[in-house]
Amino acid sequence: MPAARESLLDAAYTALARRPWGGVRMVDVAAVAGVSRQTLYNEFGSKEGLARALVRREADAYLAGVDRALKEGGLDVVAEWTVSCARRNPLVRAALTGCWNERLPSPTLSAVPSSSAVPAQRRADGPLPGPGDFVSAVRDRALGALGVAGAAKVEAEALARDCEVAVRLALSCVMAPAGDGGVGRLVREALGRSRA
Repeated sequence: MPAARESLLDAAYTALARRPWGGVRMVDVAAVAGVSRQTLYNEFGSKEGLARALVRREADAYLAGVDRALKEGGLDVVAEWTVSCARRNPLVRAALTGCWNERLPSPTLSAVPSSSAVPAQRRADGPLPGPGDFVSAVRDRALGALGVAGAAKVEAEALARDCEVAVRLALSCVMAPAGDGGVGRLVREALGRSRA
């Protein structure tokens, strides 16, 4: 039931914007999504399962945005996307920084036993990305998009370092906003115009 699953995740995200995760009730999420509570439990198994699926969806959306940013520009565009996404989405901000608070669900990052028949839930029940995983994922995506195939080993290592620096600069700006010119300017200055 992909449509019901997305509706439930949308309803849970909306509920989270209005109240702390501890106050989000499964019956309310189901009602807003227009499905039965049984459908919610069939899809996610539990409130923890719903939380894991919600975090996984938001993490996947962030990484899809990274891919789009890499197509549009360089590492400076990825850095800007990272900061803007983290500012408007508290789940992405928490996943990127590891700073979870009492308003948010705080699912364990390690895999949990899953008996779900729903493939998307089995994936959500697998390990969730932590801050270091995001740095690696963005770095690896940038390396692929910026084309290190056929590059000399020294050049590939320098590009990998530049990608990691750009991601870490962006994450620092999530915690402490950049001044004039934003994070894109910081990345361009740190890496030089050729890599950004």
